[in-house]
Amino acid sequence: MPDRVETPVHDAKAELFKAMAHPVRIRALEVLAAGAERSVSDLAAAIEVDAPYLSQQLGILRRAGLVVSRREVTTVFYSLRDPLLAELLSVARRFLIARLEQTRDLLEDLEADEAAS
Repeated sequence: MPDRVETPVHDAKAELFKAMAHPVRIRALEVLAAGAERSVSDLAAAIEVDAPYLSQQLGILRRAGLVVSRREVTTVFYSLRDPLLAELLSVARRFLIARLEQTRDLLEDLEADEAAS
């Protein structure tokens, strides 16, 4: 049996988040998480970026195994490889909302203290 190269889970997680660590990539994943596969031109219009630039970003996501692509004549379509990625994006959104709510509450407390002084 050949030696297996083992990647620690924390390294694999870091690579996952590194692949997602770009606003255009996150936005593309969010659009794909909202529905069926989309062509590069449809995604580019939804995200409001140039198609060639988006194609580069989608290539990074594809090589990371986060999206899959298929070609139909001259059109390339992308979709999420796994629906769990949509859940991950949803959890990240809820996490950020909770953080913002905590910050808002802290600001309101500070403003109340300031007004009381």
